[in-house]
Amino acid sequence: MKIFLDTADTDVIRKHFATGIIDGVTTNPTLIRKSGRDPEDVYQEIKDIGVKDISMEVSGCLDMMYDEGLRLSEKFGDVSTIKLPMTRDGLIVTRHLSKKLVRTNVTLIFSIAQAVLAAKAGATYVSPFVGRLDDQQVAGLEVVRSICDVYSTHRVRTQVLSASIRSVQRAVKSFHNGADIVTMPPDVFEKMYDHILTDKGLEIFEADISEINKL
Repeated sequence: MKIFLDTADTDVIRKHFATGIIDGVTTNPTLIRKSGRDPEDVYQEIKDIGVKDISMEVSGCLDMMYDEGLRLSEKFGDVSTIKLPMTRDGLIVTRHLSKKLVRTNVTLIFSIAQAVLAAKAGATYVSPFVGRLDDQQVAGLEVVRSICDVYSTHRVRTQVLSASIRSVQRAVKSFHNGADIVTMPPDVFEKMYDHILTDKGLEIFEADISEINKL
């Protein structure tokens, strides 16, 4: 059971990685654009923070994705996970990179059939998009559960990385439905700490401690 942060904000990553709870980071072009920085500068800083698993997305034609994926893997070493689209070309690149023992994350997974193909291509991770499935009136968590069931039945090594997470409930339910990893925005991660009864319990304890100190 692993938690990844879905962000390119290195200050936020540094703060939460220091807790020892964060296992990796996923990025995408949108998050990189929001950071206003060069992608490889971001990857390097995340690596320097100590993160051991960083998803780095590539795009373009088959040859471009393969060359870029291989280059990023060679530049950033064992921390790099090459993030590829769920397309015919993306899966061909996944296959070639997996043969070179390069870790891969096939993204934009919306069906069990796609997850089966990605696993057959040798993907390290598949990323079903829970929130976007929910937006289309499809039960995103059910897709996660079904992929996990198929992989378990056939003893597939590919891990399920639940993505497009918009609430703590969806994060926790992803684990409940068998996801190996959940990647989430920092604001969702921060909310995992919170519960009204915890706050109330602390309030009571602090009041009692204050009374004890008066004795």
